[in-house]
Amino acid sequence: MADTTFRSTLPPLKARDNGDGTYSVATVLKGFLVEYIHRLFGSSLTSDGIQWSDEVDTGDADVDVVVLETTCEPGIDGTLLLLEFGVTAAFKAVSSATADLKFKWQVRNKDGTWVDLHDYVTEPNIGTTYVERTRSGYFMPQTNITEVPFDVRLVMQCNEANEGRAKVKNSGYIRATYRAE
Repeated sequence: MADTTFRSTLPPLKARDNGDGTYSVATVLKGFLVEYIHRLFGSSLTSDGIQWSDEVDTGDADVDVVVLETTCEPGIDGTLLLLEFGVTAAFKAVSSATADLKFKWQVRNKDGTWVDLHDYVTEPNIGTTYVERTRSGYFMPQTNITEVPFDVRLVMQCNEANEGRAKVKNSGYIRATYRAE
């Protein structure tokens, strides 16, 4: 993974090639505070700027399936002060008009125990046309999410076997403010 530092009159910016087609940028502030913005994923430019992750389908009824999981690892470890999220995913049923789908975003210290960002959101009778859902806001550190690096994931389940389908939009981000160690 290559690191690139950009020089300017602003605080130094450090861009990191994550090795999977995504880049992470960290801004070092006041020597010890770091603001890090992580993009969930990305790939080549598109004509309309919209990109989606691969579609993921559920299997057994009422069992969590991971739609997307990523590690936010800027290369500077630290103690988390604040997280801000802006994440969008699209959901639908494969062929059922009566399938109920539910989802939630989760975070954790890297390789730790998952913490819910919010309770399950239930979409009754989701239908066969994609429905976009965005979650955004601030999240304060708590047990099991106190450190950088950290992991983020989206999980979903469906009340009917093999009926839930989801994908994540490329415009999503996670911003971490933390004290460098």
